[in-house]
Amino acid sequence: PLHMQSTLVFFMIASAVATLAVLARGIIIMARGQDITGEQSNRMMSLRVALQALAIVFVIILFLINRPG
Repeated sequence: PLHMQSTLVFFMIASAVATLAVLARGIIIMARGQDITGEQSNRMMSLRVALQALAIVFVIILFLINRPG
C-alpha cells in the first residue's frame, strides 16, 4: 500500500497544482478584460471545479486507505 499511497499523494498534489494554474490563468484572462463574452472565463471556471473535485477525490481515497481498523 505504500506505493499506492505515494502515487495517490503525487496525483493529489498534481491536481492541486493544476487547479492553481487554471485559477491563475482565469484571473489573468479576467484582469486583462479580453474575454468580452465570458466564454473563456466560464471554461476556466469549469476546468477549475473539475480539478478541485479530482483533488478532493484523491484526498478521500487517501483517508479511506489510511483509516485505522
